[in-house]
Amino acid sequence: MPPDPPDPVTWSIPAFVLLIAVELAGCRLRPDDGAAGYEARDSATSVGMGLGSVVFDLLWKIPALALFEAVHALTPARVPVVWWTIPPVLLAQDFLYYWSHRGHHVVRVLWACHVVHHSSRRFNLTTALRQPWTSLTVWPFFLPMIVCGVPPAAVFLCYSVNLVYQFWVHTERIGRLPRPVEYVFNTPSHHRVHHASQGGYLDRNFGGILILWDRLFGSFAAETERPVYGLTKNIDTYNPLRVATHEYAAIARDLRDARSWRERAGRVLRGPGWQPAPPPPAAGPGSAGEGAV
Repeated sequence: MPPDPPDPVTWSIPAFVLLIAVELAGCRLRPDDGAAGYEARDSATSVGMGLGSVVFDLLWKIPALALFEAVHALTPARVPVVWWTIPPVLLAQDFLYYWSHRGHHVVRVLWACHVVHHSSRRFNLTTALRQPWTSLTVWPFFLPMIVCGVPPAAVFLCYSVNLVYQFWVHTERIGRLPRPVEYVFNTPSHHRVHHASQGGYLDRNFGGILILWDRLFGSFAAETERPVYGLTKNIDTYNPLRVATHEYAAIARDLRDARSWRERAGRVLRGPGWQPAPPPPAAGPGSAGEGAV
């Protein structure tokens, strides 16, 4: 394949704009009273986050590409990128995307990157554009492909294809699709669950293109009740800089107030909701071992 293949995300921008316009028109002409719908400031923030991510992703890809090229030069394996290798390479990327996505939900320092995408209380096609500005943590998850001989350009290409696929699943305008489609693929119904903040929906449906990984690894949940979108603790801001960095700031505050190195490690490496065990109550007068005769 060419060393610098065209980026599917860039080529898809006109389609993104058209589909957003169609969805917005549909929301205006045939509103759904129960749907989150559109809100101007929220959509502007999502678009701003998307534009910023294009710039920052170019910067983060420089060290990622350097690492990928170094590992690819060291491994003896080589996977040719031809028509018959493209499906298994894309399947491998989607499998690793599942674990990257799941990891970014259960490790707080990774969640600080991914939380951006969940920070909107709306769910529409502009929400798909609300991407993080600190995506360097994503790329190490795809090193196994490089070790197996997949060229770095093919990994980046598959990642972009995965992102383009996921654009259309960010909508409330599409209900459930035929059962075989819902069983195999990530769909709007599955992804609405992923963006919901209810307890039974939290940390579910991590798949990018396929939902089969969630079914296989026990993280699948079907859409039953209507989702409530956003975070368990919403941030109430439309400032793109604060949206991009608020969880890193929260981690810094927790590290400043931590009482031990064990707690500091937990604040960074445990789940987003992790709290240290409270200190044992101080022994008061008359407690066991004091004042006994």
